[in-house]
Amino acid sequence: MDAERWEQIEKLYHAAAACEAGERARLLEQADPEVKREVERMLAQDGSLLDRPAWDAMPDTVTVPIAGQRFGRYEVEARLGAGGMGEVFRARDTRLNRTVALKISKTQFSERFEREARAIAALNHPNICQLHDVGHHGGVDFLVMEYLEGETLSSRLKKGALPLEQTLEYGMQIADALEKAHRKGITHRDLKPGNIMLTKSGAKLLDFGLAKWKHRAAPEISLSQLPTETAPITARGTILGTLQYMSPEQLEGKEADARTDIFTFGAVLYEMATGKKAFEGQSQASLIAKILESNPAPMRSLQPMTPAALERLVKGCLAKDPDQRLQSAQDVKLELGWIRDENAEPVESRKAASDWRTALPWLLFAATALGLVAFAWLREAGTRNTPDAEPVRFEIPLSAELTQFTGAFALSPDGRKLAFPAVGPDGTPRIWIRDLNSLEMHALAGTDSAGSLLIWSPDSRSIAFDSGGKLERINISGGFAKTLCNLDKVAYGGSWNKDAVILFGGVGAPLKRVWADGGDPVAVTVVDTAHGDVAHINPRFLPDGRHFLYMRITGLSTDFSVGSLDAKPGEQDARRLINGAFSPTYVPSPGSDSGRLLFVRGTALMEQEFDAGRLALAGDPVRAMDAPVGLTGYTALYSTADNGTLIYRAPANPQTQLIWFDETGKLVNTVGAPGPYDSMVLSPDATQAIVTKQELSAARSVWSIGMTGKTTPLENDPATYYGPGAAWSPDGREIVYGMGHSGDGGLANLWERPIDGSGEGKELLRPGQVRFPLSWSPEGFLLFNAIGKGRELWELPLKAPASAAPLLQGGPMYADAHFSPDGHWVTYISNESSRFDVYVRSFSEGHLGAGGRVSPDGGINPRWSGDGKQLYYVGLDYKLMKMRLTLGAGVQAAAPAELFPAPHTFWWAPSPDGKRFLFLAPQQQHDTPITVVLNWQAGLKR
Repeated sequence: MDAERWEQIEKLYHAAAACEAGERARLLEQADPEVKREVERMLAQDGSLLDRPAWDAMPDTVTVPIAGQRFGRYEVEARLGAGGMGEVFRARDTRLNRTVALKISKTQFSERFEREARAIAALNHPNICQLHDVGHHGGVDFLVMEYLEGETLSSRLKKGALPLEQTLEYGMQIADALEKAHRKGITHRDLKPGNIMLTKSGAKLLDFGLAKWKHRAAPEISLSQLPTETAPITARGTILGTLQYMSPEQLEGKEADARTDIFTFGAVLYEMATGKKAFEGQSQASLIAKILESNPAPMRSLQPMTPAALERLVKGCLAKDPDQRLQSAQDVKLELGWIRDENAEPVESRKAASDWRTALPWLLFAATALGLVAFAWLREAGTRNTPDAEPVRFEIPLSAELTQFTGAFALSPDGRKLAFPAVGPDGTPRIWIRDLNSLEMHALAGTDSAGSLLIWSPDSRSIAFDSGGKLERINISGGFAKTLCNLDKVAYGGSWNKDAVILFGGVGAPLKRVWADGGDPVAVTVVDTAHGDVAHINPRFLPDGRHFLYMRITGLSTDFSVGSLDAKPGEQDARRLINGAFSPTYVPSPGSDSGRLLFVRGTALMEQEFDAGRLALAGDPVRAMDAPVGLTGYTALYSTADNGTLIYRAPANPQTQLIWFDETGKLVNTVGAPGPYDSMVLSPDATQAIVTKQELSAARSVWSIGMTGKTTPLENDPATYYGPGAAWSPDGREIVYGMGHSGDGGLANLWERPIDGSGEGKELLRPGQVRFPLSWSPEGFLLFNAIGKGRELWELPLKAPASAAPLLQGGPMYADAHFSPDGHWVTYISNESSRFDVYVRSFSEGHLGAGGRVSPDGGINPRWSGDGKQLYYVGLDYKLMKMRLTLGAGVQAAAPAELFPAPHTFWWAPSPDGKRFLFLAPQQQHDTPITVVLNWQAGLKR
């Protein structure tokens, strides 16, 4: 059947599907017999050409794809949804080891499916979903498409209108994609929010199943043949999802060209900007009448802040007559760009640029009047006392829909917006934005997998953040994220100056700088391990943009130092300002050349006078406010803005719960009650776990929890520091943990003790480094982490005399290492490839041998199965994975299989039989809101 005949079938089917039975019969009688037979068959199946959702209408020869089924070299992993002409599945390209989207056709759509393939193959554009391959397997045609992560525009619009900046940015990207298609002679003809995907890299145009090549003529069906019935607008089997975006010429069966897409694009732009559809009706007939005869409500009646230029542009796209419409997508894109640029300018400067000539006489008059008013006010002010402004406080509660709120947040420099990372209802970690003058918060598209690093640009328009081992930058008004550089360490705090330099710290790393437009990061400090330095973090630029404050971590103590971008890393002044405090911030004092240094000591927010020119403190520190401030890691939970706004979060005890899950992710049971536990290690026989408890404003303690929930204290000395984690002996009778005393400066030894409390414990290594025990082999070797020039992996023979030796050290981080059950292999994680991956290597005393990376797409937290033949780990998307290993002269790893989405925690373990998994799962808390203080400096005690 040729393409033109198929178009006739499509049009007749659309019309007939919406008619009453009698009208449908009359309509079909007028059709060509071959067209009539095909339409009657399709109507009997009660399916929609545009949104066919069900596989139950598939021909009997086609099998419903399931996970693991192969279509050529493509292995199905999961169903994603319905596309224009078939079902879409996530699949793995076994040859190239990449994730793809597999669009599987129904046999009766083969010609139209082929048309979509030809249309997409003719296009190569960053805002058009790419076609990788076309295939045929088992009687089924399929397309292999670029796999996109994000949400459709239709899904996003359920939350309401997009911000103006996002509407303009996405609109320009869609218009550019349409222009590319039109230049190739392709008209999309099915542009709608459901066919636009919002991804991390921007908007992507999907589904060219209805695409029309320019050289083909479209058969006509007259308007009199279109439906007039009054069925509900959501009736099953109709085409209303597309009808609402059809152009008048499409409804009248006339020739469709590029201007058809422009009309549809105008309807999409209208909906993006207002949150309302341009055309709506109670029936298909009323909807068609609206499209043909009516104009949508003015955009500014729905969104008063809509620029007049945008309203004119949309009206130009929605003109009923194609000749009166904007004629090209390129023109639309240019108009959107001009509107964006104009909207980005301050209102005052735009008005001044256009009105200064006519306004000059009025300005002179106003200046005279203002002078008189000012004179009168000054006279009045001299006769009375004006009270000082008082601080104003209010709270921002955290939405119960958000989970895994890390505690990190940042106030924009202009004091208008709050940014924080959290996991939303869809389970994806993103950056969330809350306008302080709004009751709503929204996720920032393009920030999937965002970590806890948040760095505002000085103009409050952009944010730099960490994601997947990279430092990225995104405009908060929308668009795609730009990668600035790779992160070889976990980033920890940063600052952005007016010269477009971004400074950031890292775990076990010096401070580094990178240009805000990207480049290679350059170290600006040196971690002086000879003097106990562990890391340099949380930098803050001073007003000159060249000097900066930063935290030096020495063991587990902290101090503030001052550095300069103009100094060489090894020649930094590095003068220490304050010891034992967190998160320095410089705040200029109103009407003064000096300012104040804010910092947190304990839970108190302190301030002290600081001369930013001489880089010197003056006077004594005093409390800046009475309310306590919380900590997360080495970061105090407060942030300030240039307009005198301060936000903070009070201290809280994070609660966690031991939870058993089965292989499908179903909760089996919980162990004990929730508590402030921050680490967990399961015993070899899975009958008890060692946990560390971190009470608020108290030292960490060590406890044993049985699987019945009984808790037993093991170590609870307030003068002693106990590190997180422990290592069990293979027989489960003893444990090793890290311990340090108050006089050790936060450094820890390794301490071995019987689990039942009998006998005396013994010290294995004297304090000298920060150490964390990891794993104990059957042959008596202990793996532990030591913080030196990063997180290093060491071994310690537990036979006397004990002598520790490094296994892996240097630039990358090596962590979470575990012996295999026979002790001959070690698994660990490292970021040596610029992301975290799982490694497996053979082990002999003092040496790691054959093996290498086994995780194809990154991973953390590896654990061995009880028989040592399988490895479990958590993917970077927090999916629990299972992988079969063949260990011999080297390591052979099978493709990993996904088990279930895992709780966001570093602490978990499989049972010996691999049928259950114990997680120390965070419990969401919303009882500590964020407090906002306006004009906070007015409350300072003088």
